Amino acid sequence: MKARLMIAGALAALMLPATAQAHRQWMMPSSTTLSGTESWITVDAAVSNDLFYFEHVPMRTDGIVVTQPDGSTGKIENAATGKYRSTFDVHLTQPGTYRIGSASTNVMGSYMLNGKQERLPRGTTKDRLASVIPAGATDVQVAEASNRNEIFVTLGAPSTGIFKPTGSGIELVPVTHPNDLVSGEAATFQFLLDGKPAAGLKVTVIPGGIRYRDALGQMDLVADQDGKVAITWPQPGMYWLNASVGGGREGGGGGGAGGPGAAPGAAPGPRPARPAGPPQRRAAYVSTLEVLAP
Repeated sequence: MKARLMIAGALAALMLPATAQAHRQWMMPSSTTLSGTESWITVDAAVSNDLFYFEHVPMRTDGIVVTQPDGSTGKIENAATGKYRSTFDVHLTQPGTYRIGSASTNVMGSYMLNGKQERLPRGTTKDRLASVIPAGATDVQVAEASNRNEIFVTLGAPSTGIFKPTGSGIELVPVTHPNDLVSGEAATFQFLLDGKPAAGLKVTVIPGGIRYRDALGQMDLVADQDGKVAITWPQPGMYWLNASVGGGREGGGGGGAGGPGAAPGAAPGPRPARPAGPPQRRAAYVSTLEVLAP
């Protein structure tokens, strides 16, 4: 039970807006653009208060996947986890752009049964939801949460083959290639939510180095009806980008006598034994981007 609560807490933390999120998860590559026929990069991965510094906890590396320019799956090498950070290497052997990151979708929630709160089993999927909630359960609260944390690295000329959407969670579709960012110039990204333009999506961008300046330098943007945002980079450096939807109290309760919306003093009544609709949708996206000087 303790492990489940820790997992749920970690997922919930990713859903918080950047302004309220004390700890930020990130990966930072030693370089994002390289030349030659092959090369290596080292990636630091951590969760911290100050972006790109190691002072809280390491990020786990067991779920990280490398997608090579031709769409095949690569691998991380020399992975190690210390007190404050994890590190790993990636051997780049194909020309083009690589995606390095993790993505997951989970259904989490709880219900009351015989006066006791129970949590959904770990690994519950949307299609199994009805089968894991027993008859007679009340106060059902469920949410489907997708989390994606990724970086992009290019060997030689940039390519776009890895950006084909999967249709799950929040995904970045570049209008401007993420390895072709220059300070003082606007870059345009399109965001999708479950394969559709994420209109109104709130996107936060924060430059690194916040330990050494008073102002956070945060940029808050809202995607247009096509899910697009334009970002003008104020200076060269590494930037943390975050977008999320959902959060707050999970749906699934209410509606009956004595439930939310009932008249004051109404007698308690039965609550729904199943969610009234699909699980509340939550999704979070994180990336680290390098911006070069003109």
